[in-house]
Amino acid sequence: MTINYESFFEASIERLKKEGRYRVFNDLERKAGSFPLAKSNITGRTVTVWCSNDYLGMGQHPKVITAMAEAIGRLGTGAGGTRNISGNHHAIVTLEKTVAELHRKEAGLVFTSGYVANEASLGTLCSMLPNCIIYSDEFNHASMIHGIRNSKAEKHVFRHNDLEHLESLLAASDPARPKVIAFESVYSMDGDISPISAICDLAEKYNAITYLDEVHAVGMYGERGAGVAERDGVMERVTMIQGTLGKAYGVMGGYITGSHALIDMLRSYSPGFIFTTALPPALAAGATASILHLMESSDERVAQQYKVGVMRGMMEKAGLPVMPTMSHILPVLVADPVLCKQASDMLLSQFDIYVQPINFPTVPRGTERLRITPNPCHTHAMMVELTRALVWVFERLGIKADVEKLKEVA
Repeated sequence: MTINYESFFEASIERLKKEGRYRVFNDLERKAGSFPLAKSNITGRTVTVWCSNDYLGMGQHPKVITAMAEAIGRLGTGAGGTRNISGNHHAIVTLEKTVAELHRKEAGLVFTSGYVANEASLGTLCSMLPNCIIYSDEFNHASMIHGIRNSKAEKHVFRHNDLEHLESLLAASDPARPKVIAFESVYSMDGDISPISAICDLAEKYNAITYLDEVHAVGMYGERGAGVAERDGVMERVTMIQGTLGKAYGVMGGYITGSHALIDMLRSYSPGFIFTTALPPALAAGATASILHLMESSDERVAQQYKVGVMRGMMEKAGLPVMPTMSHILPVLVADPVLCKQASDMLLSQFDIYVQPINFPTVPRGTERLRITPNPCHTHAMMVELTRALVWVFERLGIKADVEKLKEVA
């Protein structure tokens, strides 16, 4: 019997297209010095980007660019291989000291991405702790879910930000078993924020350690940009803080911070660290420059928060179904995968506005949305144009604010 592999591949893609979940990645070139503008290599026109995770525009900050260019001139481009084989280049040593200082932890460990940092750290931690139980928020990122799954530890999923449910799970477990509570500070699709202090209270009560993903918060919150835990004054109570260098810091990479012993264990046992080529010197130098700048400067954070408030007010006044959030992320509910893709396409084709549709499995079915992320570089005129364009598109597609649905996903 002959197996037609190509037919299987084609059928799997066709299913996605019928469900409205087929992902199309637009061919865009960001314009140096002109963020959030980019060039569409399909139309040749300039587009305004409204969905970037480069939340503060640091990807084009002069200090970051200079640091990366100087590092390439001095050290070349690549890292030369894994750190196990090629050793540590000094730029990455400096970066790890910087992230540890940022979060007031004893040590830090840098990975090639935030995804790898989560998957490798949780997978190793929960497999190393004997008879460990992991408690995971139901809205945790895929990288956390996969790391937990790879650990093969016993897992309990608690309802999103539900302290009563979390405590009921903790209370029902053997007090003598090691426990890890894994959660995020800012949840990137809904834009809501976790009760970090209250979760730390439960961790202390039930002798658990905490693993906090701050990827959508580092650079954005706190006096020095260390995240929501710093803003809330509870950073020292969190056992492990994970962050990314590819969002507010505008470069690439991920990291984990914690005690010397914890970080050394991950460095020594984690396959995702040991067998992966190290972050290149230029990226490490650029990330360090970005972190140090945002530790000293709050101008970018203040400007970004102001723009978010203005943008939210415009959309709410226009009657657009913007979901209620407590963060810098403004999700606009569409609640249909096909309409969500059509809205994104119309914004790009009619107004040169780029907003990527967010569909299942990134968000639950029936909560499809456009995810707006204003940054300090968006002008008032850009915000007015986006609001008008959204109203025009939503009217033509018959998308209206569903108050009950907004309550469900809030």
